[in-house]
Amino acid sequence: MRLTVFSFFSLCSFIWARDKQPNILYIFTDDQSVRSVSAYEKARSWVSTPNIDRLAKSGVRFTQCYTGTWCQPSRASALTGLLQHRLDSIKVTKYPMASYDPKKLPFFPSVLRKNGYETACIGKWHLGEDVGHGRDWDYSVIWDRGGGRRNAMAYYHGTQVRTNGGPREALGGYSNDRFTEIAEEYILKQAAISKPWFLWLCYPGVHGPYTPADRHMKDYSGVPDAKVPVDIFGPRPTKPEHLKDLTRWKKDSNGDPLKYDNLVKKYHRAVRSLDDGVGTMLAALKKTGQLENTVIIFTSDQGFAWGQHGLQEKWAAYDANLLAPLIFSSPGKIQANTICKEPVNGVDITRTIHSLSRTLPAWQMHGRDLSGLLDDPSSSLTAPMLLINTTYEYGNTVTERLKSKNYDIFQRRGLTAWLMMRDGPYKYIRHFDEDTIEELYDLNKDPEELNNLAVSSQHHDLLKKLRVRTVEEMQKKDGDFVQYLPAPKERHY
Repeated sequence: MRLTVFSFFSLCSFIWARDKQPNILYIFTDDQSVRSVSAYEKARSWVSTPNIDRLAKSGVRFTQCYTGTWCQPSRASALTGLLQHRLDSIKVTKYPMASYDPKKLPFFPSVLRKNGYETACIGKWHLGEDVGHGRDWDYSVIWDRGGGRRNAMAYYHGTQVRTNGGPREALGGYSNDRFTEIAEEYILKQAAISKPWFLWLCYPGVHGPYTPADRHMKDYSGVPDAKVPVDIFGPRPTKPEHLKDLTRWKKDSNGDPLKYDNLVKKYHRAVRSLDDGVGTMLAALKKTGQLENTVIIFTSDQGFAWGQHGLQEKWAAYDANLLAPLIFSSPGKIQANTICKEPVNGVDITRTIHSLSRTLPAWQMHGRDLSGLLDDPSSSLTAPMLLINTTYEYGNTVTERLKSKNYDIFQRRGLTAWLMMRDGPYKYIRHFDEDTIEELYDLNKDPEELNNLAVSSQHHDLLKKLRVRTVEEMQKKDGDFVQYLPAPKERHY
């Protein structure tokens, strides 16, 4: 990676410039869709998350947040401000474990440490046994998912953690609650320390197996059944061939998706402990007098589809799979109870953390600074939002695989790698496979992404325009691999 210091965006008009460096609490949940937070219009009518809602009312709530595409690259992007095709040195070893070279691919908390911050990481890690303690973190209690399959899947019970880079030991209890307790202890101790702090609190929930805390086992009893998406079984005539009839759902004797309501309710019950955790964090900050000088950022690594487009996963380029909640809050500094509809992503958050902490990025990042949106949520950004999912491939290997036309490497459970651009109301999707049509949606008119405009002759000129712009914008973000993408199949009616 080429490490360069570049000119820092002036924050003269932004209120943070007048204050000391704020504490930053970055809450990062797992597989949590916007539909699981009652403050969001997309939420099911019976969903209740009062603490996250309270946080949303205290700051800016983003409605179009594409944090990442799946767990591992989303976290790597959060730590670097770089999209997956630029994450050089990361390699999947034996999934879920990975390796990376911290000299070739440094993580930004090390930069915060050099600029006066104490840094901490508590919770889920997804980048291998090198958890960065002493280099990226001053304090860490990390579930690295190593030590065998049992610990790799210990999302809620039986979790083993490494404290300050030490050997694995039992976390004990229900993981979401235990990580909340450890984070609360950290915040309480920081009240006596003069240095600003950055805490990355990474909850394992609400990832499968969707296990609620005992106190939430009966939540949502007696509420209406979860509404089934209209396209859960297809057919979807305007989609690419591999998506026309794809479904993860079996039918029961009535032709309905088997156990759909039970699974959706179980997922939302598991979210409740995350909401409890947010309430505890807010209370700890208020109790210690740190709330006034703390920026709270709440998001998830990505969303999760529950039957939309036949899917039950993240990975796909649709809003149903990807949209995560995103909230920025800081009393007196960020306008309360405001909404921003600008499409943003995870590398944008990383770039913005640098501005909020008044820390110079140590390398050119792919993210856009969201400070202006925090100051004026009705404003917009000039550059479009880009996102990419190259499955298990990272960095230069993406280009190498494309050069050799090894498209099979980009397949995952019937899906394929893709890149996506949001430009105004339009979403453009291009797949990493031969003989595959593109996708184009007008999200103002078709928010469920049911009608692919790419197959409409009426939208041929718009499709061509967005195809060219996506390539141009991706090249601006070190995306030279685009010249080796297979030509999309054109089909117009």
